[in-house]
Amino acid sequence: MSKDFRCGTIAIVGRPNVGKSTLLNCLVGQKVSITSRKAQTTRHRINGILTTTDTQYIFVDTPGFQTRNASVLNRLMNRSVTQALQEVDLILMVLEAGRISQEDRQVLKLLPADRPVVLAVSKIDRLGDKKLLLPLLQQAQAEGHFSDIVPVSGKTGLQAAELLLALRKQLPLQAAIHPADAVTDRSERFLAAELVREKLFRLLGEELPYGASTSIEKFELDGKLRRIHVAIIVGKAGHKSMVIGKGGEKLKAIATEARRDMEKLFGGKVFLEIWVKVKQGWADDERTLKSMGYEP
Repeated sequence: MSKDFRCGTIAIVGRPNVGKSTLLNCLVGQKVSITSRKAQTTRHRINGILTTTDTQYIFVDTPGFQTRNASVLNRLMNRSVTQALQEVDLILMVLEAGRISQEDRQVLKLLPADRPVVLAVSKIDRLGDKKLLLPLLQQAQAEGHFSDIVPVSGKTGLQAAELLLALRKQLPLQAAIHPADAVTDRSERFLAAELVREKLFRLLGEELPYGASTSIEKFELDGKLRRIHVAIIVGKAGHKSMVIGKGGEKLKAIATEARRDMEKLFGGKVFLEIWVKVKQGWADDERTLKSMGYEP
């Protein structure tokens, strides 16, 4: 290991749906955080790890900071964000190319003054008129104190290498904390539940309200075969039929796509069984949230 090896934790923060999880997966080079067009897809703090010859980046993907809903679930997610900001070496704030919103400014106010902050202006591949980028960068520099500002696309990987260089400069000189081949510190059990939730949001889109989640009922390793039973939790009886779909088509599609991603991620065959449970008010039930892995 080189004498100038750097290693540290980096909190990825921003308002909901700015592309934090897509950017994390791009930087790590593997899917460790689920993504969808639905705001607040990320609900847990998820560590993604990238180790190079001279740096170990430990990314902490946080939920988007929620200002509009005061449920117990959202309070837990907001607490997760503020706690992460106090525990990391460096902050990577993600801002969507186009404009700086009031929600972005609320996130800026949360950033502690004693941590360096790198700004990633994301989704630049979607920006039709590239001339709009420079004024946005100038405005961002005026509104925040950033050690670096890097335009980037998590979808295409454009400028990802430049962003990693900017982050490396702010990390402390120290040995690696995790093994060189690690990509996340989350368990397969956790990742399985997240992959089913991703497919749920992606396949139902705006049809399904925000009040849905997943819970692992059984996870067994039988040789190289994983037997995984997952319950999809919805808040209303009407949502159950929506998730199942006509003749069970929606639920079958969710299971098929989730199983395919699990086998790719885990490197082995998966037997996946999914069913739907109705639990009214689950997002305000601390016991239920704790069973799903939300931190108190």
